Parts: sequence; structure tokens; C-alpha cells
Amino acid sequence: MQTLPNKKQPSTAEDASSSASPEIWLSLATVPMLLGVLGLKAVSELLCAIGQSSEEVFRGDRLPVLHVPNSETPSAEVGNQEE
Repeated sequence: MQTLPNKKQPSTAEDASSSASPEIWLSLATVPMLLGVLGLKAVSELLCAIGQSSEEVFRGDRLPVLHVPNSETPSAEVGNQEE
């Protein structure tokens, strides 16, 4: 009775390197991919923080309070002094 092997056995060293190459490439590509994902997350958080800061400036929370005199007050005082 003839048994069929479940997995092809490499006959030469060249075949062994070519059959293992997908696993090697996958393991080598994992670290840069994870670093890229973490880098994109950090850049995204930085851009969100910059956007929120610029919204605060344009909203006026971080601008100085300007005391503008009311235009009606001086004329009312002048009118009271004349009477």
C-alpha cells in the first residue's frame, strides 16, 4: 500500500528556502507594519490636538479681554452735566 505524504518535502536546499520564504517575509513585515500603525495613531492624535487648540483660539477663550468703552455712556454723562 502506497502512502501519500501530507506535505511536500523539499528535495534540495533551494526548495527549502523557497517554501519557508512566506513565513519569513511575514515575520519580517510584521514589525514595520505595527510601527506604522502606531505612528499613524500618534500623528492622528497630534493633529486632533492641534485642531482643538486652534478652535479654542478662534473661539476667543485664549484671547485677552478688551474693555471697549460703551459709546452711550459718555454722551449720557455729558447730558447730565449740562442740566
